[in-house]
Amino acid sequence: MSTPHAEHANLFVFEHPLIQHKLTLLRDESTTHRLFRAQVAQIAGLMVFEATREFPTERIEIQTPLEKTMGIRLATPITVAPVLRAGLAMAEGVLDVMPEARVGHIGLYRDEETLAPVTYLTKLPGDVDAGPVLLVDPMLATGGSAAAAARLLREAGVKDLRMMCLLATPEGVTRMWEEHADVPIYTAGLDRELDERGFIHPGLGDAGDRMYGT
Repeated sequence: MSTPHAEHANLFVFEHPLIQHKLTLLRDESTTHRLFRAQVAQIAGLMVFEATREFPTERIEIQTPLEKTMGIRLATPITVAPVLRAGLAMAEGVLDVMPEARVGHIGLYRDEETLAPVTYLTKLPGDVDAGPVLLVDPMLATGGSAAAAARLLREAGVKDLRMMCLLATPEGVTRMWEEHADVPIYTAGLDRELDERGFIHPGLGDAGDRMYGT
């Protein structure tokens, strides 16, 4: 289960021991990129159960091998929107659990001098507004990229938007609250602070570089 944070109404922190165990592996500098990438996907797969708890459903009648019965299915299409490139491994973990989901890609990079997000790619399903969207990005640092990605999705008509990240900072959560207060944030950890370069402390380093061995 995720626990609502006492100081941030839009933040839910996962305290499950399996998620925390895997997060510790991610923080360890000796973890190889292959294991790092696998753990990112696995954490996302575990987190998605709670993040999708309130997705709309509908009852349908089906035929089992023995008789007809009533069941439940998702009522609308689901879209996973990873922020490239680091969000891809989280998207893979979500798709392992929800293979029926579509994938929309959002390409952002952070200007090293201003720390402001720059968009270089937006590729979304034509009817991305037809159902819930999970925005996935491993690190919610300054909140600039997350806020920009959320703004792009809002402009595309998305109404039900949720974010999943591995780590967040108070600064990032606050910025999301100020710009997108209705977007819940699900994370494995709320870290202490950002340094002058915009890196999270204690953090886990550059998630994309550690994920792909670059």
